[in-house]
Amino acid sequence: MSAGPTPEPRAELPRLRVGRRFRRPQLRRFDRYVLEELLPYLLAGLAVVILLLLLAALQSVIAPLLAKGASPMLVLRLVALQVPEAIARGLPIALLFAALLGTSRLAADAELKAAQANGIPGTRLFVPIMALSASVALISFVVSETVVPRAKVQALSVQREIVLDNPRVLGLGTAGVVLKDALGRAISVQEVHSGGVLQGLRIVTQADGQTAREVITARQGLLIPGSNVLALQDGRRITYQDTRPITVVEFERGTLPVQDLQASLSQQDQLLPIYLTLPALIERIRAYRAQHISAPADFTALQRKFAEPLAAVTMGFFAVALAVFSFRSGVNIGLVWVLMLTFAYYATWSVFRVMGENGAIPPEVAAWVPTLLYLVAGLGLLTAARR
Repeated sequence: MSAGPTPEPRAELPRLRVGRRFRRPQLRRFDRYVLEELLPYLLAGLAVVILLLLLAALQSVIAPLLAKGASPMLVLRLVALQVPEAIARGLPIALLFAALLGTSRLAADAELKAAQANGIPGTRLFVPIMALSASVALISFVVSETVVPRAKVQALSVQREIVLDNPRVLGLGTAGVVLKDALGRAISVQEVHSGGVLQGLRIVTQADGQTAREVITARQGLLIPGSNVLALQDGRRITYQDTRPITVVEFERGTLPVQDLQASLSQQDQLLPIYLTLPALIERIRAYRAQHISAPADFTALQRKFAEPLAAVTMGFFAVALAVFSFRSGVNIGLVWVLMLTFAYYATWSVFRVMGENGAIPPEVAAWVPTLLYLVAGLGLLTAARR
């Protein structure tokens, strides 16, 4: 009796491996997707911050310069030199805006739910966003230490060119203008009148920490356009040895050469401690400490050198914590809340900075509290989300 046909063995279907080889590409795709979602918001937020800072400069400095006849090309150079500081200061704020807006959109469109259904927890947002935050903090620090100090020095030079090209930009009827040059002279002006005529000049020459060596007073003067010469009328020159006058000379007309005249058009345009490089600032602070000199602006600036770039890291942490909380609680964070939370940092930073520079609070508190507030708030949101 013959046996029937032997059945062919069934081919086994390949088993789907769900281990690391499957999960890692999926997680990397998720990370790339989150970064692609945030980067456009980051660039747009940075552009908006730069524009707002330049508009503030336009209102306070640039528009009056143009109205008083300053060279448009010199003013354009002055505007361009404000951009590096705007980038360094605006990057952490733009990161907060991008992270809040991007994660809130992911939560609102149920994309976090879809990721969780595929085995990706919502806390995975920490990986791409914290990596982006650390990169933003590093870029902000490098720009602040390399580009911003050089740009500020060049801006003072451009302002000097603007004043020498057209002294009228110092203002009409402006009182209390002070000019400085590289020879250690401080030139105070009581009033500036039409045509750039300076009334009530007092020119003091002295070395740091010493009494005045020479004092020149003049009824009026004029910065000769295109040169480094100050023409004086009806004046007196007194030279000193220690505190005793040695010579007194009166004159009807005279000229005074000036070198590398610095003409700051506002207090913020001076070379403030925050615009010094980190080694130069540390050296100055060491000298102050050795002499027991209280300089809250310099000590606050040293803390700000590190606190402000690292604000991007705490802001990224806060944004992810808020996204996890809103995802688990079902609370949607809209654009209005995003803008308010972004503005809260700038407002807090401004208040604490002024208080620190005036010695009202310790420099560490002034620099780090606005940054650490977002870390504390993020920890609170994660705790609430777990409950």
